[in-house]
Amino acid sequence: MGRSKGAKVLGRTLAGAAALTVFLVAPYRPGRQKAKPFKKRNFAHRGLHTEDGKIPENSIAAFNAAADAGYGIELDVQLSSDGRVVVFHDATLNRVCGVDSRVDEKTYAELREISLGSSKQTIPLFIDVLKCIGGRVPLIVELKTGKHNRELCRKTRDILSSYSGPVCVESFDPRIVCWFRLHAPQYMRGQLSCPKEDYKPAYSDPVAFILSNGLLNFLGRPNFIAYKIGPKGLLVRLTEFLGAVRACWTSRAVGVNENGNDMVIFEYYHPPLTFK
Repeated sequence: MGRSKGAKVLGRTLAGAAALTVFLVAPYRPGRQKAKPFKKRNFAHRGLHTEDGKIPENSIAAFNAAADAGYGIELDVQLSSDGRVVVFHDATLNRVCGVDSRVDEKTYAELREISLGSSKQTIPLFIDVLKCIGGRVPLIVELKTGKHNRELCRKTRDILSSYSGPVCVESFDPRIVCWFRLHAPQYMRGQLSCPKEDYKPAYSDPVAFILSNGLLNFLGRPNFIAYKIGPKGLLVRLTEFLGAVRACWTSRAVGVNENGNDMVIFEYYHPPLTFK
């Protein structure tokens, strides 16, 4: 009798833990029509830039090249010091521009005077990138986390409100994904993620574990998970099983990463526009 009661308690405990886990990681299914423009497509990572830097990443030239070829485009947005939404990936200008400064320490007037690498391209405004693309191909817009997340979210949404092309948004920051869930649910939204080791040393082990396993999905209820190419943990696979659209980054080999994914973000090669 005692064993039977103990088994019931254990069973209830396990059932409760399973239910809690599902609650934490579950996505929100986007629906066929919302997901259709993005599924089974290849997306040029930061535009169709070249490894030699002649066409630099996140440049008007890279976006034009991708759109002309018909590829979907992935790009990054953040704020300048004067609150303009600019397209640039890194928090600092060191790697791409050779300038020892943070992006958010310079005004847009200052940023547009800085060359991207050795090219004649400069850091563009998000609104100018949208004019360049003109709705020709679907976009994935990654919002970078920073000191003014809400301002970036609001301004990005406001700029997108007058854009007619297919757009989805994503971020590594679950708070940004949550903001779009609450204030702009019309856009398909994605949670970027990667293995626990990739979050360190910026985050502690517990925080890295939480982020890498999608345990904050309950905040933003993402429609898709954009996960770094490689092995996925059990909880990430559970999120996909529960209906999340599957995106991967960053592919550098044609025909290798399409299987098991719905969206492939690639760079440095020219894959087919779509895949089965």
